[in-house]
Amino acid sequence: MDNKFIVEQRDLLSLLASMQPICNKRTTLDVTESIMFQVTPKELTLKATDLEVSFQSSLEIESNFVENFDFLISGRRIFELIKEIEGKIEFRFCQNKLHLKSKGVDLVLNIREAQDFPQFPERIENLIDLESEFLLKLLDKVAFLIPQNNSNAALNGLLLEFSEQGIFFVATDGHRLVKVTSEKYSLNENKKWLLPKRAVMEIKKILEETKTEKIFLGTCSNQLVFSGVNFNFFTKLISDPFPHYNPILQKEGFRPAVLEKQAFVKTLKRTSCLLAGQFVSTDFKFSPGKLDISLHNKEVGKLDESLYLENFEGELIKSHFYSPYLLSGLQVFPTDKISFFVHSDAKPIIFEAEDKEYKLTYLVMPVSANQ
Repeated sequence: MDNKFIVEQRDLLSLLASMQPICNKRTTLDVTESIMFQVTPKELTLKATDLEVSFQSSLEIESNFVENFDFLISGRRIFELIKEIEGKIEFRFCQNKLHLKSKGVDLVLNIREAQDFPQFPERIENLIDLESEFLLKLLDKVAFLIPQNNSNAALNGLLLEFSEQGIFFVATDGHRLVKVTSEKYSLNENKKWLLPKRAVMEIKKILEETKTEKIFLGTCSNQLVFSGVNFNFFTKLISDPFPHYNPILQKEGFRPAVLEKQAFVKTLKRTSCLLAGQFVSTDFKFSPGKLDISLHNKEVGKLDESLYLENFEGELIKSHFYSPYLLSGLQVFPTDKISFFVHSDAKPIIFEAEDKEYKLTYLVMPVSANQ
């Protein structure tokens, strides 16, 4: 009797879809374009890796298997085929061929032995469990700022820190810095990891698409692991040291102020429209009760606007910023009013927001007036 198992199309398609960004990435090994199928009498586990990030997920099946069976098949091909099939699908193996049957569909595919597939990490050490929704919320606050191909490799990642004081997520591109902190979770010992941007984006997708309530964060050899009820996501880490960022966040001598967020964002969008793709600075003048904003782009035009500035005291402060840098960070702020701190034209502007679960800080360095 041929070995066979049956699985629902929608369940299998969901797993295959989540693995497409991994199995479709070019690597030094052609075998990584394949997905490994591991079949047991009650469970099907799929594995995909691009040598930097790895993902495995499982689901229950109906089968007549009495022994485990592993095989490889093109990740893209099996995804495209399963996408065009409906209902329950029967997988049957005969003479090293994979037969798929469902509602009149009868396909035969070549498969590959699993021995060539890169070995997955084992012996995961779980450190802490987090609410999935909360973890996704924090990642959404910082992921936008992680660069893609910065010459400083450490900047192409997201810093995760855990300590007795709480958790800290930090990203910077050298011009801006975003930090989100929370006391909701903590560890008795200090832990620090630098995740590549690609890993951050993949785990965000997994959290958005899965319905798991808890995520277990752990380590396995030199990799960080995010685990749910039916999946494990592994990522290698960036070994370069992350910049010492705490000194630049110190606010000694800075003066506080408050702006209405919507009005400020609209002004920044208008200034960005006048840039026409050029790196042109915008002038900011902070004074009691008023923020004057002006931009002069010789090739496009001029903008002069004033906004009501709350809680600012003292003498006039002039500074120059690149408007898109301000705008991108303010989009993740949840409050209607923006609290911030300024010092001088040589110091950054520091935005802050806080709720019962986390504190968000966004810093932007000034640029020279002639840019």
